[in-house]
Amino acid sequence: MAAAPQPPAGLHLRDRPRHLRDAAHRVARLAPPRRGPDPEAAERAGRHLLSILGAHAVSLATPGSVLSWTGTGEHHRALAVPLGERTLETGRTVAHGGEDVACSDPDCPIRMAVTAPLVSDDLVIGTLTAWTEHSSPGLTRATEEVATWVSSQLALAELARTRTQVVEAELRALRAQISPHFIYNSLAAIASFVRTDPDRARELLLDFADFTRYALRTGGTFTTLAEELRNVERYLVLEQARFGDRLRVSLLVAPEVLPVSLPYLAVQPLVENAVRHGLASKEGTGHVTITATDLGAEAEIAIEDDGVGTDPEHVRTILDGARATDSVGLGNVDARLRQVYGDEFGLVVETAPGAGTKVSFRVPKFAPGVHAQP
Repeated sequence: MAAAPQPPAGLHLRDRPRHLRDAAHRVARLAPPRRGPDPEAAERAGRHLLSILGAHAVSLATPGSVLSWTGTGEHHRALAVPLGERTLETGRTVAHGGEDVACSDPDCPIRMAVTAPLVSDDLVIGTLTAWTEHSSPGLTRATEEVATWVSSQLALAELARTRTQVVEAELRALRAQISPHFIYNSLAAIASFVRTDPDRARELLLDFADFTRYALRTGGTFTTLAEELRNVERYLVLEQARFGDRLRVSLLVAPEVLPVSLPYLAVQPLVENAVRHGLASKEGTGHVTITATDLGAEAEIAIEDDGVGTDPEHVRTILDGARATDSVGLGNVDARLRQVYGDEFGLVVETAPGAGTKVSFRVPKFAPGVHAQP
């Protein structure tokens, strides 16, 4: 058996930027412990990690199990678990000599190993071991640095999963908040037309079915602005059946922003809030204006009403989560926008008693991980 090339001394991560980028995509797929490790992803990641370290072989292991072995000398695979026990206990990188990595095959180049910890949430969840013929301080440092980097990728993957779970929980809470009062009001409005105008009652019932199908769907957490506005129109048709001429609506939408992806149910709750709190208690006609503007790299969506307005301090406490409120989805939408895009993309609310309310927010036209699902 031909010996594999010896690892270069003093290898540093910055010497292999392309392999590091390739490995990032693989390592991010390694599931954290609560979901269970993914051996297939570990195998794919191992190929890139082997290129980074330049060792004869690389193994990834969890307590009691070897996820992957990449490189030569796979007959040493079973050693990865016992050699990793000290690292799992102490959280430290350990260099193993010939007495630990014994081999009866004279053609096998593996005589030494370096094991470094993989950490998630301050817990050692696994080990990365580089297997080689000659130990060196450079390989020890490189293995430790690669393991630290792999741990950071695992943490980022867990953060992304946690963020998704939080967004989904917020959506469930929003559906529970929207559904009851709107369903009752819509059915009451439809019932009022059953005898006097059955054709309109039938059309409203179809709009109601389409609205609830969208609002209660179990699909992805993102949609397009076009789909969101389509559902807003269904909502407004139902509300106009209830309010009649008291409710006027204007839509000013730039066509180029219609394909932009954004969190599902980000616009409709704000429109519903404008109708309920801006116009329902106002005498005479109320006007709601919905605008969507192209800002280059971003799109801005705004919902403005000429209703009764409110105290800005009251709105601030709602957005801070310091006060329970029946404002439909205001805090919920704000929280989800911040979770997805960052704090600079939360809601902006302009209001004062008797001066109406304008709620606006911006979304990037392109953001990592934000894609509408068909």
